[in-house]
Amino acid sequence: MRTGAHPRWDAVVVGGGHNGLVAAAYLARAGRSVCVVERDEVPGGAVSTVERFPGYRVDRGSSAHLMIRHSPVIDDLGLTEMGLTYLDCDPWAFCPATDTAPPLVFRTDLDATCASIEASCGGRDADAYRRFVEVWTPRSQALMKAFYQPPDPGRFAVAFGGLGATATSARTGVVGNRTGRMLSATQELMASGDSLLDRWFTSEHLKAALAWFGAQSGPPMNAPATAPMIGFAALMHQLPPGRAVGGSGALTTALLRRLDAEGAQVHTGAAASTIGRCGDHWRVTGTDGQSRCATTVIAACHILTTLDLLGAGGFAPDLLDRWRTQISVGSGMGMAVRVGARDLPVYRDLPSDLPAHGVHSSLALLVTDRAHLRRAEAAAAVGELPDRPACVAMSFSAIDPGLSPPDRHLINIWAQWHPRHLSGGRDWADLRETAADAVIAELDRYAPGFSDGVEHRHVQTPDLLESELGLRGGNIMHVEMTIDQMFMFRPHPDLSGHRVPGADGLLLAGASTHPGGGVTGASGRIAAMAALAGSRRRGLAR
Repeated sequence: MRTGAHPRWDAVVVGGGHNGLVAAAYLARAGRSVCVVERDEVPGGAVSTVERFPGYRVDRGSSAHLMIRHSPVIDDLGLTEMGLTYLDCDPWAFCPATDTAPPLVFRTDLDATCASIEASCGGRDADAYRRFVEVWTPRSQALMKAFYQPPDPGRFAVAFGGLGATATSARTGVVGNRTGRMLSATQELMASGDSLLDRWFTSEHLKAALAWFGAQSGPPMNAPATAPMIGFAALMHQLPPGRAVGGSGALTTALLRRLDAEGAQVHTGAAASTIGRCGDHWRVTGTDGQSRCATTVIAACHILTTLDLLGAGGFAPDLLDRWRTQISVGSGMGMAVRVGARDLPVYRDLPSDLPAHGVHSSLALLVTDRAHLRRAEAAAAVGELPDRPACVAMSFSAIDPGLSPPDRHLINIWAQWHPRHLSGGRDWADLRETAADAVIAELDRYAPGFSDGVEHRHVQTPDLLESELGLRGGNIMHVEMTIDQMFMFRPHPDLSGHRVPGADGLLLAGASTHPGGGVTGASGRIAAMAALAGSRRRGLAR
């Protein structure tokens, strides 16, 4: 930290979610002086774990980590050395039995997965799935490469340029065939998830499982360009989702240890109230009464929160108003029910060749037809509760017993498509327990009798996700993950370069920015790289 007229950090990071901590850790490892300010008393934002019930370690947000394991972040920051350990989730997904077919079990081993698909859906779909994984693995790898780079057309052209080889074309001639294959691949990448599934498969059971996996990104699978959200399933056969030992917040703990080792400071209970200019640098004023000056500020909080902080600091109000009206936060995404129970869910008709933990390492995709998804999404769109919520159950205490007391289990249930604002002016406080009852009943439908063993539950409806975790509108992805707000459009074309026009030295990170929500660390890494590049340019100028 520099001293002079007043102390100045190289960088102040506003927001101690995992992306903010990732950005800070990259800068600190590069020798920069860094300070993180976080409004919450618990660091990590939605990647944090607390004791909700005696003896239970309960996630406040995310539970399974899919994308960050496919990134350079863990190795770059030496997080394994800081105590971060992942357990492979294998099986990685499970879809319950229907009245006419056994369950679908998705294993890291592709042969085992195809055998399950054949037993449930037939040999044709099993063969199609094998081909699907072959085609979509390089496509998803290209997408992941694009996620960890700034969102500009040149880089995307490099990342996606070779994908014509994953498609076919009847066009003749070297140039014509190459062009045709690239157009075919692009068409599938831009397709809706539902149309992709209808092209590849015949079984509604299989289509529903993959559609529900893809819909974890937010949009319904009939939306344009949602096909890659389903295609990401192919990478699960390379490296499955990971469960951080001790809870999702173990990632945050490792990041905090790295920051401490590098001499960075992290202040919790220190919400920022303004971000404004202070001569040739920036000043972040906090509700703790402290002002922190820095050459660079990385705003890793919600984009609307960032705009409010800039407005309080005197930034152009007309410009801020325009951005606010053109960024779509949506009307909420879903709710979570955290359950402490005597027993794990017991699903019927499971195969006999499963590991000792059965399917409890997996995302239990509790949907067997896509109409269930469509009805839930349609209800939320008009401010109603779904008749049957679409649920994902995660029972990770089966593979990480330290999450719960002996002879007890922790089950996290995510139920998508619950609106932030209910129709008729109704209040979530009046419907919270009713909605939670419906979520538990849905798990009971596939694991009869489970509810009899429930001893504790903690309910997080969209209003509580907003107030506790700063998720505006109850949207866990910050802003909508539709194609018009992804890549070079996220969260707005003016702001998509992780920068704010007219605010040199201010960078953006967090789920509001490219590549969006989920546990990736990508936006924190991109913002840190931009900050380091900027400091090198300033050094050359001096």
